Amino acid sequence: MTELKGTKIIAIDHGYGNIKTANTVTPTAITAYDSLPVFTGNILEYEGKWYRIGEGHKEFTADKAIDEDYYLLTLMAIARELNQEHITEADVHIACGLPLRWVSTQRETFREYLLRKKSVRYRFNNTEYRIRITGCTVFPQGYPAIVRNIDQYRGVHMVADIGNGTMNIMYIVDKKPQESRCWTEKLGVNQCMIKARNAVMDKYAVNIDESLVERILRFGTADISEKFIEVIRSVAEEYVENIFAALRKYEYDPDLVRLHIVGGGACLVENFGKYDSDRVEINGDICATAKGYEYLAYQMLRKGN
Repeated sequence: MTELKGTKIIAIDHGYGNIKTANTVTPTAITAYDSLPVFTGNILEYEGKWYRIGEGHKEFTADKAIDEDYYLLTLMAIARELNQEHITEADVHIACGLPLRWVSTQRETFREYLLRKKSVRYRFNNTEYRIRITGCTVFPQGYPAIVRNIDQYRGVHMVADIGNGTMNIMYIVDKKPQESRCWTEKLGVNQCMIKARNAVMDKYAVNIDESLVERILRFGTADISEKFIEVIRSVAEEYVENIFAALRKYEYDPDLVRLHIVGGGACLVENFGKYDSDRVEINGDICATAKGYEYLAYQMLRKGN
């Protein structure tokens, strides 16, 4: 979170798997209650309803403004970021993004969705927040994750931002993003998750918990029987092969192009992929995109854009 002329710039990466700010990560899941839930933790209270955040899984939707969920998750993300500095009241400018394929058509709709109320009062984890949303900037995903190091991108580079629902691909040539060479593939980590759970079910007739699969995908192993790890590892290796096949479809050649993998799926490439580490850079910071949104929004607002 940065500040400019009394306004807090809060970046939010509205991922399909996790909601990220510059300093926090929360699973993208929300459950509504008509009364206060029995168990505490990540409880949002807004307009007479209670919501548990981070438990379960939200289904993939190409249009994030189709329901109330991402608005409520935005309020939660703002609260978590403000809480880092023990702030409960602030003017806030939201910096966020959308997949490359949809940003041009959905940008204004998503801005209006997030700017629906200028003043918002709510409670999160028993703390009351009063915020005034003064503006919202929507960026294309991918580029923000590497923007602060753009001066190093001489020659031809490809950025692959692998999220839970999509993979965003873009070329950068001599430090300049190529708008005509940007694509979005529905090849997110959740597809690997579904295939891994199905593979375990097919082979051993066991419904493995999603958290165990996630741990193996993130760290390469988990405290379970090796036979299950082998099944999931095989699926993950195939998924990473499909990632590289998709990149080759867009003329990725490791001898000519330097590849930069960012996003939550970067760990899968690192754990299960075969690549030349001298030509492929993996950024394991899951908050890198949010940090990039914050940086870009600050620069734009400082210059009066």
